[in-house]
Amino acid sequence: MTSIDDGGLRAAEPRDIASIGALIRELALYERAVDEAVATDAQLHDAIFGEDSHVHCHVVEVNGEVVGMALWFLNFSTWLGTPGIYLEDLFVRAEHRGNGYGRQLMRALAGICVERGYSRFQWSVLDWNTPSIDFYRSFGAEALDEWTMFRLSGEALQAFAP
Repeated sequence: MTSIDDGGLRAAEPRDIASIGALIRELALYERAVDEAVATDAQLHDAIFGEDSHVHCHVVEVNGEVVGMALWFLNFSTWLGTPGIYLEDLFVRAEHRGNGYGRQLMRALAGICVERGYSRFQWSVLDWNTPSIDFYRSFGAEALDEWTMFRLSGEALQAFAP
């Protein structure tokens, strides 16, 4: 894949699971929700590399250390009739920000969309996360402010299910 400075952007490999898990926990700390990040490395391994995996991950490696990642999966637009990418997590360690790694990860996923004929590349961002919002807008992403995201989880999910 695309080379980045003194490191590289590549598809994640099983040997990266501990690093991916650590990056997810760092992201949760940044997003003020560290207690909610309970996924184990074994769960992440199964999700990304398991027999029935539908989750993908790209990483940025600098001098042998994974310093950033983009974890994603496919969604589908019934209106356009094509798949798209939903970016679940994008994270670059604080000391490596400003080097273009986040942009390279985003460009790589945009490239997958174009190459495969996917119609959309979507993600969510917390409304208080101004640095990320500014970053996304810097390359032409637009906020879908007219949509409200909903989630059913935990006890509410259990209570609602038949």
